[in-house]
This record gives sequence, structure tokens and C-alpha cells, in this order.
Amino acid sequence: MKKALVLLTVFIAFKSYSQTVSGYWYGSANVRVNQSANNYLVELILHQDRTAVNGIINYYFKESFRSVKVTGNYNSMTRQLNLFNIPLTYHGSPTGMEVDCAMDLSATLRVAQASSNLLGGFVGKPEYKYTCPDVVFNLKLAADISKEDSILRAIKLYKETYQVWRPTYDDSSVSATIIPRPVVNFPIVDEFKQRQNKVAKEITVDSDSLKVDFYDNGDIDGDSISIFYNNKLISFNRILSDKPVHFDLPIDTSKQVNEITMFADNLGSIPPNTALMVGTDGKKRYEIRMAASLKENATLRIRRKVSK
Repeated sequence: MKKALVLLTVFIAFKSYSQTVSGYWYGSANVRVNQSANNYLVELILHQDRTAVNGIINYYFKESFRSVKVTGNYNSMTRQLNLFNIPLTYHGSPTGMEVDCAMDLSATLRVAQASSNLLGGFVGKPEYKYTCPDVVFNLKLAADISKEDSILRAIKLYKETYQVWRPTYDDSSVSATIIPRPVVNFPIVDEFKQRQNKVAKEITVDSDSLKVDFYDNGDIDGDSISIFYNNKLISFNRILSDKPVHFDLPIDTSKQVNEITMFADNLGSIPPNTALMVGTDGKKRYEIRMAASLKENATLRIRRKVSK
């Protein structure tokens, strides 16, 4: 009996040390300073080969989105992950004048039956430690999509990205105005391809552009959506409320049909994920009620009226 217990202990220890940091990790990061409400939305896509680690970090901060390559190492004995020389937007940067802090990432892997987490933060270089405070996080592993072929493909297709949204006067009445251009989020794109697209409605427009607003349809229950335009991701993780998420979409006249597709990030507290989409084509107004689930996306098809 004693021998069996010893073997079990050795096996558990071996299993714990065999855990890797390869996978998709996501969560929020917060600046460690008093009275700071600044936070970052972070996604890490990592691949581990023995002790070497490489991958991609994507993050949103205020009105900017960054995607950069990262390299570092992982010690399986201490479960310590280190990534080096990451340009993180300084939390006190004024809008339109973003300044980078050169930081390293240090985190500890914690594995439990319920979930795996990376606990740690971004740490400023010694020469900048007084101007670039630590940014702490607790990132969760998206285990269902952390397949090695998906991770390697994401890293291979990487393209450095730096996008900034500029607010205008008209944006004061909306929760967010989105520039309709492709953005990067490999977990959402992979899941989108696995779900069926269900056409909610088809409209014919006169203009070469369409103004689109998404609202929560009914009770505001925490519904979060991502938006695809012609199968390209243009915005993700947008919380629906009584204020619209706004897009100005150009109609691609080279296509017979353009498609806006709503992807459900979650189901809110009242399933399914529902939204009221309002489209404006000049003086014409369309109201489309969209409903998406974890198996189906909701799609609006748009045709351009042919001039006679």
C-alpha cells in the first residue's frame, strides 16, 4: 500500500511538471498604481518547445489595438514563464500620443481541475521602473481551442498590427464607433468557422455605404458579440447595451451580396444572444432582430440596387 502511494505521488509530480504554457490565454490586466482604473484586454498565443517559448500578444488599451511577437522561456520545475522586450502602451499616455514602455512579462502557471491560469504581470525594465509601473493579470487558458496546429498556424500568419480609433463629435451618443477593417483574434475566427451562418434577413440598398448600429434587444443582460463583414473579423468582444455599437460599412460593389454576421461571444444571462441591428441607407431605415447561439451565427445579407 505504501509503495502504491509513493508511485502515485511520483506520477502526480511528473504530471504537474509536464504541463506546458502552449495555448491561447486571455483576460484583463490592471495597472498597479493607486486610484488607477486603467486596464488592458490581453490575449497570449504561446508555443513551447522544451524551455523555449515564442508566440504573439494581442492587447487593447483605450483606443489602440496592438499585436506583437514575443519570445522567452519557461521553467517546468518552477512553472515560471518569462517573455522579454514587450512594447506596452504607457497607461498615462494621452489619446493620440501613445508612448510605449519596454517591459518584460513574468508569470507563474497554475493548473487546477477547473482551469489553468497564468498569474503575473508586465514588469518595467530597471531603468524605467519609476515611470512604468507593473501591470498585473490573471490569464485563463482557452483549453477547448488550444490545439497545437491552430497555435502554430496563428504564429505563422502573424502580422504586426497597430490600430488607433479616433473619436469624433458624433461619437458622443454611442458606446463605440468601430473602423471597419480586419482585426486579429484567432480563437474567435476559428470558432466562427465552426458555426453555421443563419440568414436573419436580406435587404437591398441604394447607397454605396450603410450605417449600422447594434443594441441589446430587450433586457440588458451582458450579451457580448463579435462582428464579421464578408467573413472578415472587424470587431470583437463588444458588450451590447442601450447605446449602440456603430459601424459605417462601405458596400463592396464587386460582390453581388455583402454580409454582416453577428457572432455570439456568450449568451448573456438570458439565452440566446440577441441584438437589435439598425441599418440606415440614406433616408431608409431597417430594423433587424438578430439572434445568435454557440452553434449559429446571425447574418444580414445586403444587395446593392442596380441602377436602370
